[in-house]
Amino acid sequence: MADFSRPGSLYGAVDLGARKQALEAQARRETVGPQGATSASVVDVTEETFTTDVIDRSMTVPVVLDLWSPRAPGSAQLSPVLEKVIGDLGGRAVLAKVNVDTSPQIAQALRVQAVPTVLAIFQGQAVTGFQQVLPEQEVRRWLDELMGAVEQFYEANPDARPPAAEEGPEVPAGPPADPDLVAAEQAIDAGDLDAAEAAYQRLLARVPGDEDAKMGLAGVGLIKRTSEADPADVQRRAQDPSDIDAQLLAADLEMLSGAVDEAFERVVAVVKRTSGDDRDRARKHLLGLFDALPTDDPSLVKARRALASALF
Repeated sequence: MADFSRPGSLYGAVDLGARKQALEAQARRETVGPQGATSASVVDVTEETFTTDVIDRSMTVPVVLDLWSPRAPGSAQLSPVLEKVIGDLGGRAVLAKVNVDTSPQIAQALRVQAVPTVLAIFQGQAVTGFQQVLPEQEVRRWLDELMGAVEQFYEANPDARPPAAEEGPEVPAGPPADPDLVAAEQAIDAGDLDAAEAAYQRLLARVPGDEDAKMGLAGVGLIKRTSEADPADVQRRAQDPSDIDAQLLAADLEMLSGAVDEAFERVVAVVKRTSGDDRDRARKHLLGLFDALPTDDPSLVKARRALASALF
């Protein structure tokens, strides 16, 4: 049995390399160079590219979201105006166009009630917007107010201002980490697990397949479930194979201590010797533990085979 008292590293939740993993994952997803489409003032955004083209870019430049539909006459009036006035800024802002008919999840996540809707995203947050069709003069006034607010932000936070371009070739910097991922890590550092859990859930609501968020959320769940556990008492109770609560809690503690294989083997054994609701509970618990590891982890591959054998 693993030594439950020995603290261990947890993928995605307390591992200090989680931020680096997230940055590297986003860098791998970045497929266009500094002179490619992402440097343009106007970009078409889909559910798959929303994080990169909107959230990531908004960390250094305001992104104006044009949520439009080919079925909405107002969109045909407003979109060309937005393209014109934002194009006049010479790259100081980006127009991100979202067809709500082909990307409904973005509209749902942003709670868009009508189109066209315009939202300004800066530093990962929606800061201002409007829903009606405005004439060009009003759009320019709104945009001037936005850019003025952005400049005030940088005056108050000079360290956040992107560095000015220098002469000579430079190696492009990698994209910033997702703001919700950063918020989760900061909350973990501050000991606020509820805030970390909420941040991971927000990221998963936007990007359901984000592996870093899934691992982080599973890790926070592990920490919360074991926060008040007495390792010695759990170890004593786990001597009884019929005490399912103790077996699952022991597996959680084994995961936290780094004894991943032992944790998986313990829960698979529970699945094998139980039936009905108890078996289903153990199975779901094991699937939750799986989320705490990268999908290509060798221990995870082996445990999935063991679970399939136990079930069938």
